[in-house]
Amino acid sequence: MPAGSVVSFQGELGAFSQEACRKIFGPKIKLLPCPTFEDAFVAVVSKKAALAVIPIENSLAGSIHQNFDLLSRYSLEAVAETQVRIEHNLIAHPECEARSVDKIYSHPVALAQCEKFLRRMKSAEKVAFSDTAGSVRHIRDHGLKTAAAIASAEAARIYGMKILRSGIEDSRENYTRFLALARNGRFPRGGEKTSIVFSLTNEPGALFKALSVFALRNINLTKIESRPIHGKPWEYFFYVDLQSDIRSRECVNAIRHLQERMKYFRILGSYSTY
Repeated sequence: MPAGSVVSFQGELGAFSQEACRKIFGPKIKLLPCPTFEDAFVAVVSKKAALAVIPIENSLAGSIHQNFDLLSRYSLEAVAETQVRIEHNLIAHPECEARSVDKIYSHPVALAQCEKFLRRMKSAEKVAFSDTAGSVRHIRDHGLKTAAAIASAEAARIYGMKILRSGIEDSRENYTRFLALARNGRFPRGGEKTSIVFSLTNEPGALFKALSVFALRNINLTKIESRPIHGKPWEYFFYVDLQSDIRSRECVNAIRHLQERMKYFRILGSYSTY
């Protein structure tokens, strides 16, 4: 990827998504923080960014459903993926001491993932915020000296705040999986994984028959997720991750076989893991 290419992501600088951007593309990219996930998608569609990096699944909280819905709405293609270990830190103004903290800001998921630690801080009010890094910036921008935030160590560094406690998450096995998305045809397809989405007619055995095309060819499925089709009550899209390169003969034949049964079908991308 050319140095200086723009990559969009949701959140402020210091978000875990920023770490995912750097992990996939290295340090020479330009970052475009966006207020919402949809803004990150739109930045690529409108050519303000070459790619977007979005979280798709957390090992504890599960799928980020909004981003599955956005994948079906926008014609972007997954070109890479990575995993980031989520280490939460209690971050505050340099003049703040832990005993004086009366409010703790962070994204609701981060607050939930630090529940055991937060129980010990009974006197501090827990306040939901739009994103983790943004909560650190909020403390800096407003000069809050008795408030803290839960975010990455990078966020503390960027905004000149200090870490009061590190590694406060309940589980060390806390990882988020990210996808890098580009305009269709912008990057070559191929890699260890392929992601697809399809819908089926409502008849007995339809899903079994659809998935059997992969079992018959010894293609492993690493994830399956169903999401409602907007405007069509009780109809669903099925998102499936295959442990296969789209260019392999087995995958080509499986997808050809699958498309014979589909009401709707789309390849979301075939990509490598970084």
